[in-house]
Amino acid sequence: MNSVRRLPRSNRPIPPEPSCPAPDRRQFLRLSAAAVTGLTLAPRHVLGGAGQIAPSDKITLAGIGTGGQGMQNLAALQKFPEIQVVAVCDVERESNRYLSWNWSQGREERPCGREPARRAVESGYAAQRGSGQYRGCTAYVDYRELLEKEDVDAVMIATPDHTHAVIAMAALKRRKHVYCEKPLTYSVHEARQVAEAALQAGVVTQMGNHGQAEEGARVVQEIIADGAIGAVREVHVWSGARFWTWPTWDGRPPETPPVPEGLDWDLWLGPAPHRPFHPAYHPWTWRNWIDFGTGLLGDLGAHKLSTVFKALKLGHPVSVEASATKLSSETYPLGEIVRFEFPARGAMPPVVLTWSDGGLKPPRPPELDPDDGIEDTIYIGDQGKLMGQRLLPDSRMDTYRMPPKTLPRSPGHYHEWVAGIRGGPPPGSNFVDHAGPVTEVCLLGNVAVRVQKELLYDGPNLRITNDASANKLLRRAYREGWTL
Repeated sequence: MNSVRRLPRSNRPIPPEPSCPAPDRRQFLRLSAAAVTGLTLAPRHVLGGAGQIAPSDKITLAGIGTGGQGMQNLAALQKFPEIQVVAVCDVERESNRYLSWNWSQGREERPCGREPARRAVESGYAAQRGSGQYRGCTAYVDYRELLEKEDVDAVMIATPDHTHAVIAMAALKRRKHVYCEKPLTYSVHEARQVAEAALQAGVVTQMGNHGQAEEGARVVQEIIADGAIGAVREVHVWSGARFWTWPTWDGRPPETPPVPEGLDWDLWLGPAPHRPFHPAYHPWTWRNWIDFGTGLLGDLGAHKLSTVFKALKLGHPVSVEASATKLSSETYPLGEIVRFEFPARGAMPPVVLTWSDGGLKPPRPPELDPDDGIEDTIYIGDQGKLMGQRLLPDSRMDTYRMPPKTLPRSPGHYHEWVAGIRGGPPPGSNFVDHAGPVTEVCLLGNVAVRVQKELLYDGPNLRITNDASANKLLRRAYREGWTL
């Protein structure tokens, strides 16, 4: 066992006691900064050397979900000198059926699971120490056992969508800092509950939509704030075809092959309804299935809507309606168009946001050159159009003087989270201010896709007001033995 886990940590943020009033959105991270200023005397053997962080001051981290994306997250976080990865967890012991998420290496299959993750963590630390050997990362199959036994400061969650909320909530109830892959949750109700739990816990959170930290996201916000296209009343966001394999049959697969050795299928299902194992569900292609994934809107909406939300200060829509290709009770459609209406926000007028995917695209702006295609999100204002960071037509961009950099630049998506735990500002995709609201809207769109009618939405009260059956889809019924 690694002794790092049991040493006192002087910089660990001090959360409010349950009986204390919950901090507001701007206060909840000040607690971390206050904790950092405390002074704790420690024996020399727990102090770091010159220019190093003492083991007692490191942020201990557990990785829950070690498929392709989870392995990438752990590899990135392990490089931070402030972080010590002490445990990993996955329902899969070891399998070569996962696709690498490191696109520079291609999409070939790579070994993933709790044992490959444990070996990768330990070999990484051994290489850092130059000792050739390191032991100190424990592997678990059940996240509940990990949280019970490991006194970690933070967790990274990269499981399939349908288990994000139950794991995140379990960690937040124990006042752990949480990094969770997108989408934050599986259902609209879960997104609201997880965001509220994060606020109550007073911990530092970040969702895995890396694009929000990029320079381009800030440039778009600054151009719109500069008034370059006037008041924005319409936005078109689109995504290409699905990047995962589509089922070749209607409904569920008829075969019931045995569960692969080393996979705890019941734990993989988690709160979802029980069904027999099939490789059409795990790994990778669970995104197709309504019981497990959230479709393209859930998967990529958190990336593509993030800048729109920040630039236009969006909150709850008042209505949503959708059309789609062939519908199924089991899988998401191949293509869909979802239209959200947002009310005025202060001086900003109402805005219509349209999402298209599966090869469907928004109308082509006439200002585009004949040889150019639709390449990015399109903002339509009273005084012009913006496609990504590019004013249309090109002649406007040629004469436009870029505005000053008024927004703070990001040190990097992971850096934001680590710095926040150390007492820095709230990360750009924290659950309270950003990840929760964006996720709610994406998943509300999925509800509209399933019912194929206009839905009127009372966001503050989390309620669809004109369709009782659709209102029920804002939540999911958990399998017996599971709760949020």
